[in-house]
Amino acid sequence: MRPRQWLKNGFVVAPAVFAGHAFDPPALLRVGAAAGLFCLASSAVYLVNDVMDREADRCDPVKRYRPIAAGELSVHVALVAAVLLASAAVALGTTLGRGVLTALGIYLGLNLTYSLGGKLVVVLEAMLLATGFVVRLAAGALAIDAEISHWLLICGFLLALLLAFGKRVPEVSHPTSRTPRYPAAFLTEAVTLLAGVTLVAYVLYTVAPDTQAKIHSRALLITAPVVLFGILRYLFLLTREGSQDPTAALLADRPLLVTVVVWTVLAGVIVAQAGGHP
Repeated sequence: MRPRQWLKNGFVVAPAVFAGHAFDPPALLRVGAAAGLFCLASSAVYLVNDVMDREADRCDPVKRYRPIAAGELSVHVALVAAVLLASAAVALGTTLGRGVLTALGIYLGLNLTYSLGGKLVVVLEAMLLATGFVVRLAAGALAIDAEISHWLLICGFLLALLLAFGKRVPEVSHPTSRTPRYPAAFLTEAVTLLAGVTLVAYVLYTVAPDTQAKIHSRALLITAPVVLFGILRYLFLLTREGSQDPTAALLADRPLLVTVVVWTVLAGVIVAQAGGHP
């Protein structure tokens, strides 16, 4: 069920960092529990997706090793497991409140739409994936009853859209019947555009009057160079021969992984010290 992809559910924790709860154990416990629920839900999603894509995956040099495509896991067992995992996520979600439960439901609905055919519609498929990340952000805020900045939602959506299009770059050389058909030139332009827009949006977020008023500090701007380095490093990995999907790049590239950790700690300390709640 692709445990390494569970890193994406770290988006659920982001609102706690920017609400000044980066070092608040009770709040971290709640967002951690919410992230765990999204791991269950995303596992169900991956199983359904791999069932739908099993024939196409067998023709892919990398995806053919997925358990269902390789015949190591039966379709019946996979679907039963998907239902159980999704049901467990929803049942446990009731303990975190109606807001988190609603977010889980929307996330499952979005990804079901994606797996059943939305992934074949160019651009729409990337927007569906990016919206799933925004839902994760909302779930994290709802888990701790924190107000979430519209800037954070915008930055999260743009970053997720960048990663979604970046994910398609390695697929251009070996498309299948279950992958959207993008011209390589379009992906290059889209990734370049989104990289710039994401950085600009983040900088605007850090200097926005409402952000500075809420955290009573302008120090958040010093995290912008860290974000710039992370985006440029990701673009470098994406254009380098053999580049893999975003999660694989993060896990395999130490500078990029360190960048994410540094940004998380730095932003958490700044907001916590300022006592703000953006």
